[in-house]
Amino acid sequence: MAQSFIDQLDDHIQVMQLSKALAPLVEQVGQQWVSALRSGGKILLMGNGGSAADAQHIAAELVGRYLCERKGLPSIALTTDTSILTAVGNDYGYDTIFARQVEALAQPNDVVVGYSTSGNSANVCEAMKVANSLGCYTVALTGDSGGKLVDMVDACIRVPSPFTPRIQEAHAFIGHMLCAIVDGAFDAD
Repeated sequence: MAQSFIDQLDDHIQVMQLSKALAPLVEQVGQQWVSALRSGGKILLMGNGGSAADAQHIAAELVGRYLCERKGLPSIALTTDTSILTAVGNDYGYDTIFARQVEALAQPNDVVVGYSTSGNSANVCEAMKVANSLGCYTVALTGDSGGKLVDMVDACIRVPSPFTPRIQEAHAFIGHMLCAIVDGAFDAD
């Protein structure tokens, strides 16, 4: 039987309360984003399904704006170019669709961000291997276990829940907080 609206809202509130413990790590990651952007780097984001939408959403907030008027900032969602996704997927396999883009686009002063509620998405893991080999700062947003990504990235923001909808809700909030940190740094420019 499906949970009621109130039960799901209570679960959401509980996960968000527990997520307060992530604040220092989110601040640290936000400062890395600022440092990368100030040094001419960019933010590359990826994920599958709803996580792909999260990646696109945050890239749009950086290129466009989050809350304040500031210059557009370089950010790319690796989930949006269907020609690249289908060509690389067809020629090399689905597990390489993000890795190949990281190989082509990333530089050492970039930040590569992977969304994976399980922390085990093979295509995100493969991309992180490439990003690490290039000297990028790597970030994963995952659920409570962190999956394989926890040991593959510089910073793993692990939402304290095993339930995909609650994890994705927290990822959206965390993405907005990262954008707020960036806004605060570039608002005066």
